[in-house]
Amino acid sequence: MNKIKTLVGGIALSVITATTALAAGPDVNASSTGLAMQGYDPVAYFTVGEPTEGSYKISSVYNDATYRFASEENKAAFEANPEAYAPAYGGYCAFGTAMGFKFDGDPDYWKIVDNKLYLNLSQDIQERWNGDVPGFITKADTNWTDIKDATPASLQQ
Repeated sequence: MNKIKTLVGGIALSVITATTALAAGPDVNASSTGLAMQGYDPVAYFTVGEPTEGSYKISSVYNDATYRFASEENKAAFEANPEAYAPAYGGYCAFGTAMGFKFDGDPDYWKIVDNKLYLNLSQDIQERWNGDVPGFITKADTNWTDIKDATPASLQQ
């Protein structure tokens, strides 16, 4: 009986994992539900200059990830030009990308550089990234072409 439970549990886990993988591709940092940026509004960084939680009632799908917005106006701006507002490196940590890894980008640690939104993992990492923003962006841009389709776990091996 335990073998049957284990097999059924393993199948259920496989289905959940497959569903999660389909929620958003590895090039977008989205939760298991496919939610990008932990539900924060990407447009608000540009319009109000601070992290702003989006509403589940106002959302849009881009690159197989769901983005939430604080207003219908922000949603319309995003849908008109998602590349202008979606975070660099799919919302993964900019410093981590520069190092060749994919770590969660925290919406509270951000910076707009040349009209592009960059997220970082933590305050300490943000401070390190701020030490050479142009250099780290150059490294991250180069690395992103090689790692964007890789899963975060595969880069840790």
